[in-house]
Amino acid sequence: MIYSTATVPVNPEGKTALTRAQAWAGLVLKARDARLFLPPGLCTRCDIVHDSATHLVREATIGGQDLREIVSFEPEEKVSFFQAGGPREGVIVNELFEDASGALQLRFYCYLGLRGTRPGGPEEQAEQALIDSERGYRAALLSTLERTRELLAQGKPGIP
Repeated sequence: MIYSTATVPVNPEGKTALTRAQAWAGLVLKARDARLFLPPGLCTRCDIVHDSATHLVREATIGGQDLREIVSFEPEEKVSFFQAGGPREGVIVNELFEDASGALQLRFYCYLGLRGTRPGGPEEQAEQALIDSERGYRAALLSTLERTRELLAQGKPGIP
């Protein structure tokens, strides 16, 4: 199994400050259309096939791989991406919280397996290394916050 976690400050020094509501809006936009947040060409499709007040189901093609995710929302706190179809199984979570000093943080954590591979095998080890690398989910958290700032500056609907 693959387990990873990373936490970054939402408002590091020198960056435009985001409120919890603005950071949350960015996470919701990312869940609804990953193409807005991933590097150009990485996500070529992101379709919502079911939508409700508490969750959505999306089908996407990311990095050439088709996937289906059930995305649940705990408003202004947590977005959970349950891997219902595709190469991975398990869950990826993005969580907003205040640290002991009251500073807003964004945490990623996941617990995943790779379908059709041996648990703990070379494929999972390679995936673990990628997730934990400089190009992994810590970088994704930082780019999500940066893209949220850009969309806010552009007056993108959905970012208060």
